[in-house]
Amino acid sequence: MSVPDIFDRAARRQHRDRAAPGFADHDFVRAVMLDGIQERLDSVKRSFADVLDLGCFDGSFRPGAAITRCDAGPRFAATAGGIVAEEDALPFAEASFDLIVSAGVLDSVNDLPGALIQARRALRPDGLFLAAFVGAGSLATLRAALRVAEGDRPAARLHPQIDVRSAGDLLMRAGFALPVADSETLNVRYGDLGGLLRDLRGMGASNAMVGRRPLRRDTLAAAYQAFADLADPDGRVPERFEIIFMTGWAPAPSQPQPARRGSATASLAAALKIPDA
Repeated sequence: MSVPDIFDRAARRQHRDRAAPGFADHDFVRAVMLDGIQERLDSVKRSFADVLDLGCFDGSFRPGAAITRCDAGPRFAATAGGIVAEEDALPFAEASFDLIVSAGVLDSVNDLPGALIQARRALRPDGLFLAAFVGAGSLATLRAALRVAEGDRPAARLHPQIDVRSAGDLLMRAGFALPVADSETLNVRYGDLGGLLRDLRGMGASNAMVGRRPLRRDTLAAAYQAFADLADPDGRVPERFEIIFMTGWAPAPSQPQPARRGSATASLAAALKIPDA
């Protein structure tokens, strides 16, 4: 029995196509993600020959290796010289890559556990998976403004968000070895709600949930006012993007293994230097 989609796949593609021409004017969140991914990649003392850029946007990630790019949006895929593919329906054979990088797309994938399993299978043994996406705690100001504007019966207008702990659990469930999930916070200040909405649209991050409804004009006006009411003394409104990073390795015999239960040769009391009674 298939699970109903959370996100409208056609709308997601349309939002990405709409964002493609002007993406460079709104790419600051993904730029932070790519910087974080590159920092983590720089700490790995090995080279990678075959790389997959999963959700490539405009192809700005340049690893200096043979790279395959794919994106759910046809215009982004065409711009980057890649193929059109959704993250939970990858067309690649097992063990095709030794590095997979994904920045800015996993938060709107319908079958995220399935997408992670497919990514792990597409890696060669001891291949590396590095991903970043907008997670729990993001857009708190926008959420608060919409709550005020819509009163007691707010509609679902912001995508569900994954926290760090859940991200780590998903890596483990997908079969990755040595899984790590951590987060970084990006704070941005806006003059009004329109600036934030333009950025979200320009990132391809508008609401793509199944059953979404447009805001009425009076509700939108109330949201603008509620957002403005949260301004700093200088008239700017702070907004937060919480970026979740995921790191995992395709299992391989050469990787460190956890010690077998009961194999310790020293007692806990000795380790803690507890004196004899």
